[in-house]
Amino acid sequence: MNALAETAELLSSLRGVWDEEAVDELDHALQSAARAIDDGADDELVLAAALHDIAHSPAFDATAAQRHDETARDWLTPRFGERVGWLAGQHVAAKRYLVATDPGYGAGLSPTSVQSLLAQGGAGVDDELLDHPWWPDAVRLRRYDDAAKDPDARATGRAATIEDVLTIAERVLRRS
Repeated sequence: MNALAETAELLSSLRGVWDEEAVDELDHALQSAARAIDDGADDELVLAAALHDIAHSPAFDATAAQRHDETARDWLTPRFGERVGWLAGQHVAAKRYLVATDPGYGAGLSPTSVQSLLAQGGAGVDDELLDHPWWPDAVRLRRYDDAAKDPDARATGRAATIEDVLTIAERVLRRS
């Protein structure tokens, strides 16, 4: 199966998968992509935003969801390149960083995100990441992630579609 077909299958498998948020994982993925598009992000960042939580898919085992940032990185990198995988793989580190460095950030987290933060090691800064050239985009991705929990987004047209994500994925593949 090629990368586009695998991506379509994984995205579709997220419909009806809930992580105790206001939207299921597919709506969350499509809203994350839409927030990135609205922000003028490049295709690789949009794709990473859309696919950062793919480990919640039933196509992966339960341990994949427990280390979902690593699973996303490991699945995305061979298919869409190092940057897409790295960005998706850093969304947990970016959350930990924002909680540690932005006094108002933690107050805006959903209860589920607060609970997962504790399991992810709590607030913290990984100094080696701060100098990485893609780090600012990882923080942007985290903000898209946080903004992608609107139960009305699909009905009001504030979400991308699976086809939008696949079009972007195809452009990323053509460039690599």
